[in-house]
Amino acid sequence: MKKLFLSLGLLAVTVLGLGTMKQQHVAAADWSQPVATLGTSLTEEQKSGTLSTLNSAAGTSNPQELTVNGDTLVKYLNPSGSNFTSNSGVWSSALVQKTDNGGINVKIVPYNGDNNITTITADQYRNAALTAGVANANLYITSAVKIDGSGALAGVYAAFAQNGQTLNSSQINAAQQEVNTLSGITQANQDKSGYSDKQLNNAVAGMKEQMASQSNNGSQTLSQNQIGNIVDSQLTQNNIKNIITNDQRTQIINLLVKIQKSGALDSSDFKNQASKLANSIQSSAKDIFNKISNKLDTQENRNFLQKIWDSIVSFFQAIVDWVASLFH
Repeated sequence: MKKLFLSLGLLAVTVLGLGTMKQQHVAAADWSQPVATLGTSLTEEQKSGTLSTLNSAAGTSNPQELTVNGDTLVKYLNPSGSNFTSNSGVWSSALVQKTDNGGINVKIVPYNGDNNITTITADQYRNAALTAGVANANLYITSAVKIDGSGALAGVYAAFAQNGQTLNSSQINAAQQEVNTLSGITQANQDKSGYSDKQLNNAVAGMKEQMASQSNNGSQTLSQNQIGNIVDSQLTQNNIKNIITNDQRTQIINLLVKIQKSGALDSSDFKNQASKLANSIQSSAKDIFNKISNKLDTQENRNFLQKIWDSIVSFFQAIVDWVASLFH
């Protein structure tokens, strides 16, 4: 029975660490060089330090440079509800390295030994990038000052546009709502026993994969009730069903409805990228997910699953018996 739970996605399949990120083949075409997106508010010393920090983490030396300013924030973040202006400061920066495989990987890199990204976690960046339409990319994020990290995400979107891969604006808006929703839920539950940001983001990645599968890659529209069932299933599998409040559950459902409407599920690679993301999150926190697997593998749950299986068998046996009765 434990194997059954592992098959539900609670076993890490592939370890995607920094070493793996460096070994992946960089994509050709417009992405012949990685892109460093640098906040416009950085001093010359901070800019130099930011470039050095990002290049060292990514193993690069001569990336393209792209300046992210207030107008960039307005363009990419304001449609989802932010209130940036052309004069808004930007410090958080990113290095975007497009690859041919390996999914979406994010490393938040300390600046002079300090993690200055205060709000957005690495897994939140990854889920947002997936929703926005990013596929197979290594993203390195840093900041010279304490900041939430929104500028780096806007920079990622701008980097793709600069390389001829403009992302869908509806998907970017959904991605920004996702960052706000997931960061808010994590902040509200961070002190609760049995909760971690990795469990939440793994659950959301699983929800996306399940939605893509049930909708046949977006060719069918899932009802809000169907999405609610998917949410409940993934929250249960990640052992946070009893921690997430009804209001937070509603926020997640509304988020997934928006993601569906954005067209994100229409991509033939969305399901595959979501699966890679979930596997990678599980691989990065084996202790957490092994404990979840052990908790779920109880006699009570085994009995519950057996009842479900018995019901399925009985249902199909009834159909067989009915068909057989027609010929008597």
